[in-house]
Amino acid sequence: MPNNSKVLLDYVVQFYTFKNWIMHDFQKQVLAKIVAKKSGLLIAPTGSGKTLAVALPHLAEIALYGLEKQLTLIWVTPLRSLASDICLAINNAADLLDIPFCAALRNGDTTTLERQKQIKNPPNALITTPESMHLLFAQKNNRQFLKNVKLLVVDEWHELLGSKRGVQTELVVSQLLIYNPALVTWGITATIGNIAQAGSVLLQSYPDWCIVEGKLDKKIIFKSIMPDSISNYPWAGHLGLTLLDKIIPVLELSKSTLVFTNTRSQTEIWYQNILAYRPDWAGKIAMHHSSLDRNVRLWVEDNLHSGKLKLVVCTSSLDLGVDFAPVDTVIQIGSPKGVARLLQRAGRSGHQPGKESVIYFLPTHALELLEAVALQIAIKNKSIEEKLPLVRSFDVLIQFLITLAVGDGFKEKLLFKQIKKTFSYSTITQNEWEWMLSFIVYGGKSLSSYPEFNKVSVANNLYKVEKRKVAMQHRMSIGTIESDAAISVKMLNGKYLGNMEEYFISKLKVGDPFVFSGKILEFVKMADNAAIVKNSVKKNAIVPAWAGGRMSFSNQISYWLSHLLNNLQAYNYAELDLLTPLLDLQQMRSELPTRRGLLIEKMESKEGYHLFAYPMAGRTLHEGIAMLMAYRLSKQGNASYSIAMNDYGFELLSDTPIPIEEAIEKYDLFSPDNLYDDMCNANNYSQMASKKFSNIANVAGIIFKGTPNKPIKNKHLRANSNLFYKVFRQYDADNLLLRQADEEVIHQHLEHHRVVAIFEQIAEGKIFITNIDGITPFCFPIMVDRFREQLSTEQLADRIKKMIDQAEFK
Repeated sequence: MPNNSKVLLDYVVQFYTFKNWIMHDFQKQVLAKIVAKKSGLLIAPTGSGKTLAVALPHLAEIALYGLEKQLTLIWVTPLRSLASDICLAINNAADLLDIPFCAALRNGDTTTLERQKQIKNPPNALITTPESMHLLFAQKNNRQFLKNVKLLVVDEWHELLGSKRGVQTELVVSQLLIYNPALVTWGITATIGNIAQAGSVLLQSYPDWCIVEGKLDKKIIFKSIMPDSISNYPWAGHLGLTLLDKIIPVLELSKSTLVFTNTRSQTEIWYQNILAYRPDWAGKIAMHHSSLDRNVRLWVEDNLHSGKLKLVVCTSSLDLGVDFAPVDTVIQIGSPKGVARLLQRAGRSGHQPGKESVIYFLPTHALELLEAVALQIAIKNKSIEEKLPLVRSFDVLIQFLITLAVGDGFKEKLLFKQIKKTFSYSTITQNEWEWMLSFIVYGGKSLSSYPEFNKVSVANNLYKVEKRKVAMQHRMSIGTIESDAAISVKMLNGKYLGNMEEYFISKLKVGDPFVFSGKILEFVKMADNAAIVKNSVKKNAIVPAWAGGRMSFSNQISYWLSHLLNNLQAYNYAELDLLTPLLDLQQMRSELPTRRGLLIEKMESKEGYHLFAYPMAGRTLHEGIAMLMAYRLSKQGNASYSIAMNDYGFELLSDTPIPIEEAIEKYDLFSPDNLYDDMCNANNYSQMASKKFSNIANVAGIIFKGTPNKPIKNKHLRANSNLFYKVFRQYDADNLLLRQADEEVIHQHLEHHRVVAIFEQIAEGKIFITNIDGITPFCFPIMVDRFREQLSTEQLADRIKKMIDQAEFK
């Protein structure tokens, strides 16, 4: 170890001694690597001290070798709440080291005045997000501001990887390396299944990057909250409120608890029900999700830090590495759908080195107890999900090119050489590059006649945006998060409460009561793209449903769940003992779905002819498989099919008998051949591709959403997007954005590669077809999901009761 490294090590050890912490080996390794100007990826458990491992070497260098009055550190995080916490941690560490080092925030919440102050008088560190970094590149003279950055840290890289925000981050690394080829970059991540690939995506431009792994045994205590009897516990659902009385004692014994739900609607429901059960906790409990007003979220975070709150009901908005030291217990409502997500949430408790993490799992329906066991087996086997990177996201690159042109401009040959070094765009061809340059300058083949799409000018090989209106609109449009159209929710007096998805608001009538932001509100009217509401005392208020909340469980859960059902006798868990009557009933009426073959159930009811299949591969994958089966079956006759699915399987429903045996025997229904073409020809494909294109068009700057004071209505945005989609389909079939929409549907949404693998597995195994006389424990939840889309809460409850009584079945 070089002498200067030894000096820095001794200096940093003083900090740990002052905090009465042990300096772990991985922290010493990171220190040595950063001193040697090496880039790398740090993997360590939540709450083990990853942040300080990377920040302290930089602070120590400044303390020992002098403070430069310039920006030297950029710290990129996925969430604004995480950014605030990192900023506080770095400034506190600087104070303890007694150095005049200032870290500042720069994100969507930073005021224009504060941003201007940062440019004139740069802080030593900026804690920011990928989008805000791209906004910096859109500023004039940004190279002068950023050229002295020595260390770039990308926090929670596993959260960014596999998303367009991750691609944005790759471009941040690429551009900063142009400004300073000596830049050192470190990624920080929790454990994921493809560590080496995760590092290569972020650090593709560094030939000698390294991995440092903190192999600390973070003890996770997993406890299932179970009903007294499975006979009275629902076979389907997503709330779990019947077990509310069983978590109250857990809450009473804990000083501070996070209750995680998978959707914002569940958060609203659980908050209301806990408060109704314990009204004396008013003021001591709160909720936190991304649709709430920012000031409400900040209040919750501050009071968690100070220990004033006993309980917070939340979504993934509090998943990431925010250091809520007072939290001693975590409760997960419903399956987290992934091993990594469970570990991340468990790590919110005991979020300090050496502390154990405690997580309680509350199933929302009976079959989730199977997932509870699968999760525990996966944790014991250290089976963590992979995050697969995105490649060739042309919309993000087009946006980035315009961003640079809005800022200082770019020389295309130099930029192309650097872009090719990124993981995402390493395969981009010269022709594709020239197409994108033509697109930002002329609007491409289809849009060249329209001046508003001639955005970038070229002079002396410098690409720049000269039009002030184009620059202004582009800065307001930077971002890549795909979501359903959001509607602001405001009180009659104008107070902003948060936002909700348009599809829920569109179903409300004047006077309808609903729950939001912990209140019962009444819909008054729509005005200026906002839902105007007032307080209400009406009963039977509905809870908003967010379309993005229908998560699919991971391939790890899929594997261990199937493994478990194949080897039930090999495992001894209390959850399985409780489930025995239900599993016995499934076997009595049908079969257990296992990895040794595909189970298909057939049933006739007053609704028609049902076919249930159980690949056990997750909701998203089942959507693609169901589409394929419906398409292939429809080619053999004129029947039409409605589709429903959940994580365990899917349903095809037709008004005529479904010739499944004949289709398998004569037409090779599950053949992996021609899957790609069949997916593209399936009934729902065009609708999916059009929706994907809508987001792509927004990112690439084809669609402008309007200004904050004058937003364009969502229905007009959809109409514009659909028009572009149809025009490109008809007149510009080689359009890269159209090609990207197809690729995203097939490979990301429908996961073509996994469908191929499942079809190959089915072809090699056995298909079990069984005729059932009534509902089974596995088909019942799928039917309930279909009804949930069509019926009100009261109608659904009636229908479920009839189904359970089997009154509707022959």
